[in-house]
Amino acid sequence: MKKILFILIASILVLAACSSGSKEGKESEGDGKKDPNTITAWAWDPKFNIAALKLAEEKYSGEEEVKLNIIENAQPDIVSKLNTGLSSGTMKGMPNLVLIEDYRAQSFLQAYPDAFYDLSDYFNSDDFAKYKIESASLDGKIYGLPFDTGVAGLYVRTDMLDEAGYSVDDFTNITWDEFIEMGKKVKEKTGKPMLTVDPNDLGTIRMMIQTAGEWYLKEDGTTPNLGGNAALADAFRVYKTMLDEGVAGIHSDWSQMLAGFNGGDVAAVAQGNWITPSIKAEESQSGKWAVVPIPRLNVPNAVNASNLGGSSFYVLNIDGKEKAAEFLANTFGSNADFYQDLVSEVGAIGTYIPAAEGDAYKTEDEYFSGQKTVSDFSKWMEEIPEVNYGMHTYAIEDILVAEMQNYLNGQDIDEVLNNAQKQAEAQLK
Repeated sequence: MKKILFILIASILVLAACSSGSKEGKESEGDGKKDPNTITAWAWDPKFNIAALKLAEEKYSGEEEVKLNIIENAQPDIVSKLNTGLSSGTMKGMPNLVLIEDYRAQSFLQAYPDAFYDLSDYFNSDDFAKYKIESASLDGKIYGLPFDTGVAGLYVRTDMLDEAGYSVDDFTNITWDEFIEMGKKVKEKTGKPMLTVDPNDLGTIRMMIQTAGEWYLKEDGTTPNLGGNAALADAFRVYKTMLDEGVAGIHSDWSQMLAGFNGGDVAAVAQGNWITPSIKAEESQSGKWAVVPIPRLNVPNAVNASNLGGSSFYVLNIDGKEKAAEFLANTFGSNADFYQDLVSEVGAIGTYIPAAEGDAYKTEDEYFSGQKTVSDFSKWMEEIPEVNYGMHTYAIEDILVAEMQNYLNGQDIDEVLNNAQKQAEAQLK
């Protein structure tokens, strides 16, 4: 009997311990209620986004104390947790702050309009790149405080261009057609393609169409804009021509792309500015790179400026929202000195326009032969056309990836895009 009683008591103690541990785990991802001075934030990438948040905590100069409780999650996990939590309607376990990629922001804002806190009165939107404000706004209210820019650039190997008889100036402010023509000569002289693309990732297409101020959706952010989209048709044409002419090669994943330019197997890289640290990782190529504005499509009103990636901070409409909003306003929303440290210590280029006047933004980069790359990116950032990324960027790309293969295999471009339009209309009702 004593033995049975002992087992029962031990079992109760174990269950109590497990229950306590489970409760503590949930509170660690809590909603900021436990300590009024603690702001819980969800973000990904410890060396970039999370490092930026930690730096902001150090630089915060508000009247009240603020502590950040940063929960690291991979971006897909944040998307999944937000959708699961917000769809439940309880807001239980939600953070005060969350980082959301600009391409995905509208899908959350439009699906859960009451879940996010209006930040319109906490910062001056005119101080930020207009294209960032567009993606973070809904019905005249601004719900996201812009963070990093995905301003794109064309990184070029100056030694390879020189071997083909070209200079950096020859590749500055050009069209994609001019890029192809010069790229054929570079391939002839060096044996290297200009760049590589991944057929399963249409980031290159995204960059191309935004140079023309166009997107996969119409201005309402919900209606598919594929059939009859002149910019998208031209982007498909350029993409196929680059592959047909050997100006572009193919990589199957991120690591292959990195290996290509670090190994000297390509003469250029067309990406968002966040690729800079990966390029500089190959020390032996220092002094052999320059960066110029992204090429533009050969359509009316296209410019040599575009975007790839980038994210913004959002405040959930729960207890502690005012403190979280004030924290963002005091740091990312107004502190030009903070942005100097952000560039110097983290390598993140924000979209806060006044920061571009600081010394850190004007620093010469020895790796790029003294070019003031951060200053250049900041200037190009202000020229990026505004588009409404809407709710369905990745859902539509799933359709376009398959249709791109049909186009590469010889199907007519109008037929390809009209088919994509019909599929999108059917799936996104």
